[in-house]
Amino acid sequence: MLRVNDINKDKDRVIEGLIKRNYNNIGIIDQIIELDNKRKSLQTEADQYQSKINQTSRRIGQLFKEGRQEEAKLAKSEVSAYKESLKKHDTLQKDVLSQLEVALLSVPNIPHPSVIAGQSEDDNEVIRDWPHKLPELEEGALPHWELASQYKLIDFKAGVKITGSGFVLYRGKGARLERALINFFLDEATKAGFEEIMPPHLVNAVSAQATGNLPDKEGQMYHCVADDLYLIPTAEIPITNLYRDMIVREDVLPIKLAGYTPCFRREAGSYGADVKGLNRVHQFNKVEIVQIAHPDRSYQILDQMVEYVAGLLDKLELPYRILRLCGGDLGFTSALTFDFEIFSAAQRKWLEVSSVSNFETYQSNRLKLRFKERDGRNQLVHTLNGSALALARIMAGLLENNQTSQGIKIPEVLQPYTGFDIIK
Repeated sequence: MLRVNDINKDKDRVIEGLIKRNYNNIGIIDQIIELDNKRKSLQTEADQYQSKINQTSRRIGQLFKEGRQEEAKLAKSEVSAYKESLKKHDTLQKDVLSQLEVALLSVPNIPHPSVIAGQSEDDNEVIRDWPHKLPELEEGALPHWELASQYKLIDFKAGVKITGSGFVLYRGKGARLERALINFFLDEATKAGFEEIMPPHLVNAVSAQATGNLPDKEGQMYHCVADDLYLIPTAEIPITNLYRDMIVREDVLPIKLAGYTPCFRREAGSYGADVKGLNRVHQFNKVEIVQIAHPDRSYQILDQMVEYVAGLLDKLELPYRILRLCGGDLGFTSALTFDFEIFSAAQRKWLEVSSVSNFETYQSNRLKLRFKERDGRNQLVHTLNGSALALARIMAGLLENNQTSQGIKIPEVLQPYTGFDIIK
């Protein structure tokens, strides 16, 4: 959530950033400033009433001591009137604060200066392309959904039968390969200094709002209405909320956390060839990395996280490219996001497998997550996260790119985890 002080201080920069995002409710910024001015005015008046109450109350005691009973009674009436006015002001203030919060929650983060304008994913910048020739498969190569059925690795029909469209069931060596990927990603995160977290898979509304997932404008989250809990679309929510309402020491930054969870997304409005097989599912496994960082070092850390994810893909021997998202494709809470896409050799297309983002203070302001500087002042941290990695499309890429006439080869780095080097 943007800070009102930042909006007041640099309104033009905020509006410029929102225009870069194609945000169509620019007038909300003037509303926020007007509501904040009204809040300040009401607070000033409330302080004045409280001052009058305190002064008059002290005078009442003195009047009684001096035996001036009538004047004391009159003063008590004044205090009652002041208290009634103060009560009305408190009600008005709460209403204005509520309107201000609703308005602020509707405004996305301001993009980093390096983010270009752009309308959609078609305008994203490729900042690192695959330097080698893209893989070409033998004649008769199959897409992953046909391979998965042929080798009895994934049962798409069973997923539909048990739950519904967009849910899949892994079995046999398919399940072992999925588990191998999870364990590999977690072990790599541990080696890189991330603390492993095993969080709940449901969160309350406060947690979802703190990371910017509520209000859910895209309709992505599954809501368990009876308990008012939400199935997580990413481990980012419970992991980041570990530090909600906390003040951490400066010397513990950065805090590095990683966790595996299933992720649940409604993917409302998704249809067509792009959702076939594992390309877009409602439940998928993912290892998420999160960092809580000092504002002065967060972009250096973002670069390190990007290189970390690139290293994972190198070890899996998957061709990939890195994109910097344009303003029109940037996530609601992000200031800067890099997407990773792997090349699907059978489908001849790029599949997104990771987003690595810096949210600056947008999440930490909602989380009330701060650190104490050496001079004793409290300051908001920067939060960052990234998929390391999302497994559904990684699985799709591995199956398609490694198919041969002898079977599906397993990357060397995964063989200690699978216990086999080929699926025949």
